[in-house]
Amino acid sequence: MRFQPRGRAYHFDASDHQGLRPGDFVLVETARGQQLGEVVSVRPLHEGEGDEGLKPVRRRATGRDLALRQQWQQKEAETLVAAREAATQLGLPVKIVTAEYTFDGHRLTLLYASEEKKVNLDKLRQRLQHTLSIRVDLRRIGPRDQAKLMGGYGACGEPRCCSRFLAEFSPVSIKMAKMQGVSLNPSEITGMCGRLRCCLVYEHEQYEEACKMMPRRKKRVRTVHGEGRVVGLLPLKGIVIVQVEDRRLEVPVEEVEPIST
Repeated sequence: MRFQPRGRAYHFDASDHQGLRPGDFVLVETARGQQLGEVVSVRPLHEGEGDEGLKPVRRRATGRDLALRQQWQQKEAETLVAAREAATQLGLPVKIVTAEYTFDGHRLTLLYASEEKKVNLDKLRQRLQHTLSIRVDLRRIGPRDQAKLMGGYGACGEPRCCSRFLAEFSPVSIKMAKMQGVSLNPSEITGMCGRLRCCLVYEHEQYEEACKMMPRRKKRVRTVHGEGRVVGLLPLKGIVIVQVEDRRLEVPVEEVEPIST
């Protein structure tokens, strides 16, 4: 289940509440207090798995619970504006991204981003706690999490993957882009967060397997068109691009024979 529409998914023990389905709302107890969240998936424990450490689902949410949740969401929007104004007045180099109240209203968490390595937010916390009469926690997030929470569209024209379905971020490297033949122009391989695009990971495993069957670049090879040098690869198509004299030819990998040196 998750507590925010674009938030991380967490696991809870629902064994005492049979019949829960994705889209249902339930109440759970967390380290931050009582929370209301939406069920995103339900599955039985597999053999060898245990439920040790999983906190139980307390109960299904009622209509009154959902109405109260809407009230807190409205207050979160108002608090976000107030927190941003306070940060600006204090001259703090931070961007408050979201404000999240616990369901019982006893605690407020502000997620913020900053380009500065260290920022003292004690004055901001004290001001907000005094104004709102509530415990305030400030948690820093990185560029990827900021993009995830803010939503928007990627270069492909689709809603950002991180906002739609990515529960966790996988490491992405320039090597992945090179293997896939993607342009290394920063504007073409970086997302709105300024980091390498998460989608480079999606086909990496397939490219990695396909490349095992391909000759290396610059390798001398023999083809039906004559001897040449490998200048490019199309791994998923099983095609080797070979420079034979003044011609660049696309040759099926099974028709390419490496020349031993």
